[in-house]
Amino acid sequence: MQKKIVPNVVQRTQVSKVVVGDTAYETAKLMAKNHIAAMVVSDEQGDIIGIVTERDMTQRVIAAGLDSKFTLVKDIMTANPDTLSPNDSAGDALELMQTRNYRHLPVVENGQCVAVVSIRDLYAWVKKALEKDIRETEAFVFGDRYGA
Repeated sequence: MQKKIVPNVVQRTQVSKVVVGDTAYETAKLMAKNHIAAMVVSDEQGDIIGIVTERDMTQRVIAAGLDSKFTLVKDIMTANPDTLSPNDSAGDALELMQTRNYRHLPVVENGQCVAVVSIRDLYAWVKKALEKDIRETEAFVFGDRYGA
């Protein structure tokens, strides 16, 4: 059975958001305060229109020599990012992240971001699934579960 992104990998949550007029500095402070590596960018209705990541900050602000206090989110965000549905499978998410070199993907339902899944979330889920498979295989082989 395919596991869904929500609720098997991540839970629905109140996602921290910024708007295009916020500065990179304000965004970085919010990311640090919340211990997160990616921020969703939303429009006035709260619909997702972009994403800003630590990588964006590093490459598009610091490495470019820009002043984060005057650089706007609209100038560094990835507009119209790829997204997942809560019903997408963990395998599909992992494949998309691997092929497109992403570390974070917004999970969107009706235009609203309901979660952000990270590559770490997916690795943790895969690890847990593999450990379960190993336990079940050992139980079968050694007869712990099947009366052998």
